[in-house]
Amino acid sequence: MELTKGIFKAAESIFKNNKGSILRTIVYTIGHFVIAISVLMIVADVSFIIALTDAIVEPLANSVWYFILDKWWASKTTNNKNYSSQS
Repeated sequence: MELTKGIFKAAESIFKNNKGSILRTIVYTIGHFVIAISVLMIVADVSFIIALTDAIVEPLANSVWYFILDKWWASKTTNNKNYSSQS
């Protein structure tokens, strides 16, 4: 019970401190879905369900790719800084 209470208090605090950003993010995400679905249905002539699936799955796949790229990039940057400071 105490853990659940703490989680809800933390979530409430995060929402209160970032309300504008969270709402803009939600609006942006809805817009992304609408645009992606519309483009796919018009350009690729696919059904609504296929377009909806792509509008959800494609950003998730890009997120995973970005995470992997960022980790690799940061490791190269850190390695270069360590190497140049040892010279």
